[in-house]
Amino acid sequence: MEKVLFADTFTKTFKDVLKVPEVVIDDPIFRIHYKFTGLALLFASILVSGYQFFGNPIMCIQKDDIPEQLLNTYCWIEGTFTLPKALFKDVGTEVVYPGVDKYLPGDELVEHTFYQWVCFMLFIQALMFCVPYVLWQSVEAGRMTHLAQKLRNPCLPTKECEPGYKGLVTFFRSHRFEHKFYATKFLFCEVLNLVNVIFQIFFINLFLGGEFTKYGVDVIKYTNEEQQNRLDPMIRVFPRITKCTFHKYGSSGDVQRHDALCLLPLNILNEKIYIVMWFWFIILAILDGLLLLFRLAAILSPSVRLFLMKRVTNLTPRGVIKSIVRQISYGDWFLLYFLSGNIDDIHFCKFADQLYKEGVHGSILPDEEKCELPDEVETTENPTNGNPGDDHKESEHEDTDKESEHDDDSIKKVDMYPTLKVELKDSKSTPSAPKEEFIDEPDESYA
Repeated sequence: MEKVLFADTFTKTFKDVLKVPEVVIDDPIFRIHYKFTGLALLFASILVSGYQFFGNPIMCIQKDDIPEQLLNTYCWIEGTFTLPKALFKDVGTEVVYPGVDKYLPGDELVEHTFYQWVCFMLFIQALMFCVPYVLWQSVEAGRMTHLAQKLRNPCLPTKECEPGYKGLVTFFRSHRFEHKFYATKFLFCEVLNLVNVIFQIFFINLFLGGEFTKYGVDVIKYTNEEQQNRLDPMIRVFPRITKCTFHKYGSSGDVQRHDALCLLPLNILNEKIYIVMWFWFIILAILDGLLLLFRLAAILSPSVRLFLMKRVTNLTPRGVIKSIVRQISYGDWFLLYFLSGNIDDIHFCKFADQLYKEGVHGSILPDEEKCELPDEVETTENPTNGNPGDDHKESEHEDTDKESEHDDDSIKKVDMYPTLKVELKDSKSTPSAPKEEFIDEPDESYA
């Protein structure tokens, strides 16, 4: 019963780790690094550790009177070795196993002690795959969560939606061109993912004595060679039978040498882990390289940004998306692109439409203040049939009459909005002509 409960708990935890979070702050390839790869390496580390510390990782045999447990512990601690001269000898007639032969002074030998550290190496590798995500999560600081708010829910009431739309529009208009560092930090973390994969390839190669970089290639060649002329590279890198030399004092005080054959069943598991790791790291490096090329294309080409935005906004009119994308920088587009994946399509459509209507330039202004403003108020007068002197007197008389005709509110309105251009007609010559107000055409940059 306890085993069933443990299995259910482990399965539930595994599903919780792999599921996509409600607020997404990265892309699928980024999640492959810290979720899938990191979790797989951690699982491999636990598997190897369990077999190593709670099983029989090594079993040595010898014909002398040395206790078996003592010999196993000694050979596990001190390490074992193989002889390269015996790798291609005939098994069963010349040698008992590839690489296992009688050791003579001066013979080249390859020592194997790495198997003691495999579980720790796998654990460190799992942590290294999580470092870029932890770094990105710290610098992102929950910005996408605050922007998305409750708009991920398509059934949100209208009264709760409107403040969200207004807040997003205000944020994008007031912080235009200020998101380049946000996009740059994410790009840095993606580059860090690629650097981590390449670094781990060479680090493991150093750990395995220079055998990892060509490990996968050798395995592929091995499958295509004839059986009598081939040597399994997994046996060469992870030998299953090795030799161990144990020295002790005899009854007369002389040093006695005892050779032992050691079986390493743990290497059967190690060779499978590292061959899968070799192919997976190559795939990850290729995916990261293509992703960086994709980022570069999006940075340099507004057309690419427009195409990508159209792919993720199904309900938003194409004209609205095109107008918005053409007026914003890459950093603003990057934040808008991630936001489109964190709120519902209906909410994003309404938000984009409102942003399109109000414009993405600067802060929100009243409609009257969106006009092109003249320097001063202009007034024109209708000509009369009188002489110039009468016209001048009549003009002065009309100026005094205007002060009585217009109340204080009108004067304040003109003072408050110097952008209005007012033309007053001669009240005596055309008493029925109303006052006309008109506004210049708006600046196209606020369209």
